[in-house]
Amino acid sequence: MTAVLQITDTHIVAPGRLVSGQLDTAGSLRKLVARIEQIKPQLGPIDAVLVSGDLTDDGAPESYAHFKSLIAPLKLPLFVISGNHDLRTPMRAAFADHSYLPSSGKLNWHIQLGDINLIGLDTLIEGEGRGVIDETTLDFLEQALIKGQSRPTLLALHHPPFDSGIAFMDELGLQDHKPLADLLQRFDSDIRIVCGHIHSTIIATIGGKTALSAPSPSSCFAYDTTPDAPVGFWEQEDGFMLHLWQNGFRSIRIPIEAGLGPNPF
Repeated sequence: MTAVLQITDTHIVAPGRLVSGQLDTAGSLRKLVARIEQIKPQLGPIDAVLVSGDLTDDGAPESYAHFKSLIAPLKLPLFVISGNHDLRTPMRAAFADHSYLPSSGKLNWHIQLGDINLIGLDTLIEGEGRGVIDETTLDFLEQALIKGQSRPTLLALHHPPFDSGIAFMDELGLQDHKPLADLLQRFDSDIRIVCGHIHSTIIATIGGKTALSAPSPSSCFAYDTTPDAPVGFWEQEDGFMLHLWQNGFRSIRIPIEAGLGPNPF
């Protein structure tokens, strides 16, 4: 079995700062890490932690340093991809010791982890909220899938390759899903796509493959499809996803708080 723990949209800033003047994202991540540490025996062996973008809220070097200090207690192999709030140059510098990251260009990467291929795609358009899979990234993905097509694949990107139904988030979503869908359709192997960006869990299909978004530990966006839905986030802490491969993929959402129990039936 191969197990990947996915955390996304942590939006960390320098110590002592709040995101948008009100969100203590460091406090939320600290709480999430403590929760994971508490339930590690229940989860079973974990092969890696995947952080699917927006590690920081501002792309600043001190924010990446703060993120690394907060995530360090997990003592697990760490794999990161860029989100729309990240910046490539300081992110590359912060994770210079991560040999899977390329030394130049887009932060696309591919490794074999246990029984699976783990692929990270860079959908960042610096200076914009929207994301894109350009020709370079699409070619990279095609070659990675060809190279490892005998194994199941966990494919990670920040921007969801589907519409969420939340108008203001879809305006900031991945531009043109069709080339990715067409490429995925060509491969018969088991491919699961995981992403972040929309701070909630939505399950969809693209190119005949299952895609799902993970929640953020610090905030969420209301699922509001009305034309005049307010633009903004809600102060609501959520959890993380655990993706398991064992004769097929299973993906489990685990909340940041345990609640009361177990209680007898």
